[in-house]
Amino acid sequence: MRFDSHRVVITAAGRDFGRTLAIHLADLGAEVFLSARTLAAAEHVRDEIRGRGHQQVHAFACDLTDPASIRDFAADVTQRTDHIDVLINNGSRYLESPDLQSASDADVIDTIASGATGTVLTVKNFLPLLLNSDKPDVVTMVSACGTAGHHRSDAHEAFYAAKSAQTGFAEILSKRLRPQGVRVISLYPPDFDNPDPLSEEWETTPREAKNALTAQSLVECILFAVAQPRDCFIKAFHFEQV
Repeated sequence: MRFDSHRVVITAAGRDFGRTLAIHLADLGAEVFLSARTLAAAEHVRDEIRGRGHQQVHAFACDLTDPASIRDFAADVTQRTDHIDVLINNGSRYLESPDLQSASDADVIDTIASGATGTVLTVKNFLPLLLNSDKPDVVTMVSACGTAGHHRSDAHEAFYAAKSAQTGFAEILSKRLRPQGVRVISLYPPDFDNPDPLSEEWETTPREAKNALTAQSLVECILFAVAQPRDCFIKAFHFEQV
């Protein structure tokens, strides 16, 4: 699969899975607009990608807890393109601890704001660019924590709340945007292995039935869903937890 004709926005791409997505989509020919909470983190990944020979990559700062920062991110991307084809909502602060009292009020607010409010406002601000595309997709990295009855994570209750909010938002968004041709795709992975995509470990990480889910498999799910004909709306990927 090649994505030479795709323009892709990725939030929280300064590290971890967002960085993995940015590198692989650029390798497949996509023009990538990546953000991180700090501009330096985004520029670092941009430079890594350009070092691989891909020049169509742009770096931006975006704090998903700050509405003005999200608006500025969308406005800056609008200055560089008249449309985007894929918006990947990857950003959401993880907060660990199965003890409600363990987190400060500020940590709770930041966690829910980045995952819930940040996702809603990112889609809201990028929707005009998506509607200018003939193949618009919204992809959201939710979590198994966003599924009803899930309890196997050590994440804090605030993280569960943020992920449940993303689930509800994606559900109604899919119904309301389908008449406009926008597909809404959500992924609900449990904890997964995310080796550095530029390391040898990327190729050697085991992917047998007994192993944990890998970032490689998640990337392939996203690529598969986005590459389908426009009559194929894959709403969600749910994964068995080892």
